[in-house]
Amino acid sequence: MKQDRIEDIASLRDFGAPVLLRDDRGPVAVLTLNRPDVRNALSEVLIAALHDAVTEIGNSDEVRAIVITGSGQAFSSGHDLKEMTAHRNEPDLGRGYFTRVMEACARMMLSIVRSPKPVITAVNGIATAAGCQLVASCDLAVASHEARFATPGVNIGLFCSTPMVALSRNVSRKAAMEMLLLGDLLSANEAKELGLVNRVVEAHETVNAAVELGRKIASKPKATLKIGKEAFYRQLEMPLEEAYAYASAVMVDNMLHDEAEEGIGAFLDKRQPRWA
Repeated sequence: MKQDRIEDIASLRDFGAPVLLRDDRGPVAVLTLNRPDVRNALSEVLIAALHDAVTEIGNSDEVRAIVITGSGQAFSSGHDLKEMTAHRNEPDLGRGYFTRVMEACARMMLSIVRSPKPVITAVNGIATAAGCQLVASCDLAVASHEARFATPGVNIGLFCSTPMVALSRNVSRKAAMEMLLLGDLLSANEAKELGLVNRVVEAHETVNAAVELGRKIASKPKATLKIGKEAFYRQLEMPLEEAYAYASAVMVDNMLHDEAEEGIGAFLDKRQPRWA
């Protein structure tokens, strides 16, 4: 157990408790959002803690995959609206603070996408607004039957514009627009049908199921995973012809890598590969 390893990140605490816990389970690091009293709302401090942890683990040789979950009954209810509202009395009506928080949150989400390590969410309860964005930003998602998903900003006059970015890259346009325009809660099974989550399991199995996915991924060759994840997200933003040209170049470089030489050689020799 290494739950206190994140505590050395300066000031990342709420009322004395660390806002993020870390528990290394072999090659998989489990990060737990730890603000259960406010449904793990993404405060400025929690956003910074998660960004720092994902970046640190991305540079680790020991950890091969990341799981993100929430403490208590919720995964994350999104941005901390009380924290944000407290800045409305500032001379600029909070514009500077709102800008800083939104930019920090966007950088944190991008750090997950750009991490060389696969990131899996274990959704144990509600995942709404930026919490739903966090699920959509991760590479894979496991949800409990009790999990619920929504982008409900439209109901309070704050359209979920930043969650929209990740959501619209995970589900179809019409499905994303329905979630954004109606703000209704979706069940875990409905989220799976839309492609927002990969698997739905019993509540007590959620984190373990995500960790098992991480361990299975960790058994694959390290450099190949890094090459593949980066290529996946880059080609998504390209026109079809450009995407094929880019992916072909990636395949050539990958083919010349030691891992491909060993893996293909092992396949042809009918033996298990010996990864470095």
